[in-house]
Amino acid sequence: MSKNLTDAPELLGERQREILRMAREQGQVLVEPLAESFDVTPQTIRRDLKQLCEMRFLQRVHGGAKLPDGVANMGYEARRRLMVNEKNSIAAATAGLIPDDSSLFINIGTTTEAVARALARHRGLLVITNNLNVINAFRQSESIRLMTAGGTVRQEDGGIVGDSTRDFINRFKVDYAVIGVSAIEEDGALLDFDAREVRVAQAMISNARKVILVADSLKFERIAPVRIGNIRDIDYLVTDQIPSAAFCEYCRTYNVNLLVSGVDCDMQDSGEINDA
Repeated sequence: MSKNLTDAPELLGERQREILRMAREQGQVLVEPLAESFDVTPQTIRRDLKQLCEMRFLQRVHGGAKLPDGVANMGYEARRRLMVNEKNSIAAATAGLIPDDSSLFINIGTTTEAVARALARHRGLLVITNNLNVINAFRQSESIRLMTAGGTVRQEDGGIVGDSTRDFINRFKVDYAVIGVSAIEEDGALLDFDAREVRVAQAMISNARKVILVADSLKFERIAPVRIGNIRDIDYLVTDQIPSAAFCEYCRTYNVNLLVSGVDCDMQDSGEINDA
């Protein structure tokens, strides 16, 4: 699951991912042991921890960092710049699942926005969304009908949330729901940060014939406090890396179709995952 570290601060490298893994196992990590373990200088580790803390994957403590309290999401622009190539790959695979002349919900998230861009050349879609950025992605597509929910607009990310938004969604029954989440636990729990947003996502899941969860692999390394549901509520999970063996088995048990790197891995039939 490692990526190459580049000069762009929004991208995580192999060492940063390993630090995250160690933090999840140990609860916190310290600069000096990390420097010794990776055979780098303490200054290098401090830069790694600073980056991870700025992105709210970790929280600074004296001499190191710990897992965050999980009550606040990272900034929207930071999320938008994170895992760009992976999100675009996920979006292309997701667009391949949705035929022309379909009706669908799309909720809040940078990955769901990438899906909207990938769907922009589809024809005959009815798109119902609480995401102003999704509306903008489709605005030039004359063959796509758009409906947006009313409610409170979150200025930081263009999301529309609240009870009136949920009530609006409950008026429809659509073919597909394209859902993004903030975190996925090993036991299949799907989590987010804003209870108002969660209620809307739950309504979308309940009122779609097929539910497609789009999530980059970092979502398996994050935590969040509000439960949306469970992976067993999902028909398709589209991601960029193979999840853990235990999670894959959980998907098999509940007949969740897993797509990795654009390859359809129908786990309920084959029980195997094929790399692209």
